[in-house]
Amino acid sequence: MAVREVSIGNLRMGGDNPLVLIAGPCVIEDEKTTLQTAERLQQITSDLGVGLVFKASYDKANRTSVTSYRGPGMAEGLRILGRVKELFSLPVISDVHDVSQVAPAGEVLDIIQIPAFLSRQTDLLVAAGNSGKVINVKKGQFMAPWDMKNAIGKVESTGNTDIVLTERGASFGYNNLVTDMRSLVIMRELGCPVVFDATHSVQLPGGAGTASAGQRQYVGALSRGAAAVGIDGLFWEVHADPEQALCDGPNSLFLDDVGPMLKSIMAIDRIARGSE
Repeated sequence: MAVREVSIGNLRMGGDNPLVLIAGPCVIEDEKTTLQTAERLQQITSDLGVGLVFKASYDKANRTSVTSYRGPGMAEGLRILGRVKELFSLPVISDVHDVSQVAPAGEVLDIIQIPAFLSRQTDLLVAAGNSGKVINVKKGQFMAPWDMKNAIGKVESTGNTDIVLTERGASFGYNNLVTDMRSLVIMRELGCPVVFDATHSVQLPGGAGTASAGQRQYVGALSRGAAAVGIDGLFWEVHADPEQALCDGPNSLFLDDVGPMLKSIMAIDRIARGSE
């Protein structure tokens, strides 16, 4: 089955289009650093001719500990993401965690993201589909890639076919994830654009006791492998100083590493598409 094309603002994902980067901090920490990160990412991707969607969560409802930082909340977070759109003309993506969040989020977001832990939640998928926005469904760590056809069916029941699927690793024993590259091929055969979330694929869930650990040193290798297999988008969490990040620092990329790493991956993407 051919992979359908999805329009995200002025970007096109899927079809015969080049890989699109979805990148930004795990969580909105404050307005200043969010805007600084968006500006830097825009400069990097513009220089390389790569399409960019800015990502950041206004609320991380699935943090390991009750004391972990979750974000500024929906109202303030959406206001900040709106500023990103206004200042840099970038499409934006963030998570929704329950049906009540879908309508207000849809007023700002270009892509509504369904977190992996909620990828089977029928009411949430249907509500997201009814928003008319592009819907990115992250494959649950507990799900087989072919089972994502059911998530697609729930969104498509609303008449919305603008669906993207994201691979973020599968549970591999306790506190560990592994990426099965076959998953990228299998999910693309379902007809939707497929994104590889490299930074969450190297996360060690709950591996630090009251927080998740991670192995960012493997992000580049996994990203290059996914590009060679064939994907439509790449998902990276990035931070100017991941060691000081309030969420997912151990698996986030240093912002300074994004350009060089992305340059090599786009070269692989061109070869994989037969355009070089």
